[in-house]
Amino acid sequence: MTNWRGAISLVFTLAPCLAALSWGAPARTALSVDRLRTEHKESPTGIDAPKPRLGWQLRSDARGVVQSAYEIRVASSEAALEAGRDLAWSSGRVASEDSTERIYEGTSLRSGERYYWKVRVWDGGGKATPWSAPAYWEMGLLEPSAWKASWIEPGLPEDVAKSGPAPMLRREFRLSGTVARARAYVTSRGLYEMHLNGQRVGDQLFTPGWTSFKKRLQYQTYDVTGLLKAGDNAVGVMLGNGWYRGDLPGGRRNVYGDRLALLLQIEVTYADGRPVTGW
Repeated sequence: MTNWRGAISLVFTLAPCLAALSWGAPARTALSVDRLRTEHKESPTGIDAPKPRLGWQLRSDARGVVQSAYEIRVASSEAALEAGRDLAWSSGRVASEDSTERIYEGTSLRSGERYYWKVRVWDGGGKATPWSAPAYWEMGLLEPSAWKASWIEPGLPEDVAKSGPAPMLRREFRLSGTVARARAYVTSRGLYEMHLNGQRVGDQLFTPGWTSFKKRLQYQTYDVTGLLKAGDNAVGVMLGNGWYRGDLPGGRRNVYGDRLALLLQIEVTYADGRPVTGW
């Protein structure tokens, strides 16, 4: 004979537990946007592309979430971006699932300028997310005329047929006010390692990197605001042969040239707004 009394008791015993599990389940997080990237980097400096590529990530713990559209806004100041005025670009609502390689299509970008941007998206049901937190990118030197510095070479006698000591270039300079912003734009024929006031600039090795040196040179942009001070400063750069004129396979040497050289431009903005470029 079936014991119905026990079965009914079991059902009533489990029901409160199931209700408790349902009430205690965490709410799903709404869709949001973060990890904004420009040229695949987060808030980079020295972007050399006149139309940078923008991207972002979607965040939600729900399943099957999709992006159906996006809108990007770009401005030359964070205040203008938040106010939605004087925008360098507003994409408007774009029906697309793409969240990478979105090409900037606004006004022409200026050398050395910082641009702030944010994005929002719409989900598959047509509901818009809040605007993302703002990110930024900073342009490099886009035109040859933006380079005010000149190439300099070590004034040392050398036998270029063999390797010798690595030359070092050094200069002292004086700043007449509090530094609010400073950038160093650097490249070389050969390799370089730069120091400001005894501190190494950057953490990369073998800069400026290999290219077909007879056609083009890469350059690096550094934020050196924290390395400079009012009063006396000193910059030193050590040069090396590298691929430019070093020994390459097959007994080749001086393939691209036989004279090392440095191109270094430091741009400083004082706290009172005065700009100065040199060194």
